[in-house]
This record gives sequence, structure tokens and C-alpha cells, in this order.
Amino acid sequence: MNAKITSTAHYVPERVMTNFELEKLVETSDEWIRTRTGISQRHIAAENEASSDLSTRVAEQLLKKRGISAEEIDIIIVATVTPDHFAPSTAALVQNNIGASNAWGFDLSGACTGYLYGLETGSKFISCGKYNKVMVIGVDTMSSILDFTDRDTCVLFGDGAGGAILEPTETGAGILDSILHMDGAGGGLLHVPGGGSRMPATIESVNAKQHYIMQDGKKVFKFAVKGMADVSEKIMAQNNLTGDNISVFIPHQANKRIIDAAAKRCNISDNKVLINIDRFGNTTAGTIPIAMNEAIETGRIKDGDTILLAAFGAGFTWGSMLLKWEGP
Repeated sequence: MNAKITSTAHYVPERVMTNFELEKLVETSDEWIRTRTGISQRHIAAENEASSDLSTRVAEQLLKKRGISAEEIDIIIVATVTPDHFAPSTAALVQNNIGASNAWGFDLSGACTGYLYGLETGSKFISCGKYNKVMVIGVDTMSSILDFTDRDTCVLFGDGAGGAILEPTETGAGILDSILHMDGAGGGLLHVPGGGSRMPATIESVNAKQHYIMQDGKKVFKFAVKGMADVSEKIMAQNNLTGDNISVFIPHQANKRIIDAAAKRCNISDNKVLINIDRFGNTTAGTIPIAMNEAIETGRIKDGDTILLAAFGAGFTWGSMLLKWEGP
């Protein structure tokens, strides 16, 4: 029994920050950002908005679109590296906010690959036969861990959330295959040093800006291009597919140059590649579900389509997933 997606939704904060606004904060330019990343703007959470708020808006839309009550949800999985708190989980906050009294759940930390990790985990809960409706949300409020004086990171990220409801299907559609990887040796190249048990918050750690995301951009770029392209090629090969067989390619929206390189390696034509990084930036675990919902709402995904998902993120984590689309 496969798991299929029966509802999708996304939500981004109202506030939009353009590259021109960033020009006033750090030494950068709109042209520099656009030519190197493909980003023109990103959405930034309001002072009273956290990851659970973005996730709750997504969860409410998912239920409304599917036409079901919150009590029918069995499990809530929230993929995020920016939870509201270490405890309780963001999933618990969402469960309470929407009144999903019969659901249990948890947060999952897979960085930019988190949503694929969440879909894989949720699909196994469905395929075991014990659960019927699993809600998977990818969300990150990256502005909460950005140093807006660091031009190497603050220009890249935005805030947003997206998600899906997974249910069983016996038609052969749904999630067909996945390949997921992790290599902790790359952890120090893209990380948030402070705030955990290794480096609890102190005046010194705050002053040293250890609670912001840091990265070695050139090395991460190199690993991301290879990782995302390799895993996409591999999953296509083991399913006897070529770029011609892929209807829509939805890659993690980290950098347009990374996306272009992965698509080229897989021989997927540009018109099949979904790109929205120009409007949202890198929302980490939120990029793939946001893009997927936009593709569905605009009619780019249709029944019978073969969809390829791919991501690369901190950890290092990376992976790909194949779906055969079937409406609810």
C-alpha cells in the first residue's frame, strides 16, 4: 500500500523584504544577489509570528481543502530547524491550535531535506496499515537565526511553510520511491553553533553571534550541486526513467545555479523545472512543499504526472523522491 498526497497548502508571512532593502543593511546589491542566487525578494515573519503560527495556517488550509476535521488526523510531523521551543514540539503546538485531539506527533530536524524526511516517515506510517491520515509540514522561520550584518547568509533565506496530508492508496500511485542520505562530516560547514547542549546560551555566546546560522558558502555550493544531481540521477536510473519521463521537477530552492546544474545533469528540460526562489528565497524545509502547492494550484501538476523531488541541506542531508500524482 502506497501513501499518496491528498491535500497541499502553503503560507508565507505578509511582509516582503526586497534585495533593495538588504542593500541598506549590508554591503551588497540587487544585481549581485540576483545573478548569484536568483533571489529578488523573500518573506519575513512579523515579530509575533513563529514557526507554529506559520504551520497552523498551513494545517488549517490542508483540512479545509481536504474537507475533513482535525479529529481525523492521526499523526502530525513538523520538519523544522527553527522550532518555537526545544520543548514542547512545534507539532504539539499545531495539534493544540487546530484541535487535532486524536493525533500524536513530533518535530523532525533534517534542515533543507527535512520535508523529504517527513514525507518518507509519514509514508511508512501509512504503509504499515495502522494510520490513515498523516499531516506533514515543512516550516522554517529563518529570519529568527539570521545575522543581518552577514551578507553571506542574510541574502539567502526567507520564512515560510508548506505541507500535505498523506493517505493510503492501492492504485499504484503516490510515493513510489525515495533515496535519502546524510553525512555528518559536513556538519561544520553549515550550522548554528550555539543554543544546544554543546554550547548553551550565555552572554558570551550571544555576543559572539553563535546563535546565528553560519556557512562556508563555496564548499556548501560544491557539495549541494553534486549531492542533489547525483541522487536525482540515481533514483531515475533505478526506476528506469529519463528526463523525458519526468513531468515536473521540484528541487529545493537554495540557489538557482544549483537547480540549473541538477536539471542539466538529469536532462530535464527547463520548462519542467519549478523555480520560485526569486519570490521566496530559501525557506529551508518549506521550499519543496511551497513549490508543490503552487504547482498544483496553477495546474502544472496533473493526474498521472511523474514528479521528481530533490533536496540538499545542513547535516549534510540530501535526497530525492519520486511520486506518481493522483488527485484525492
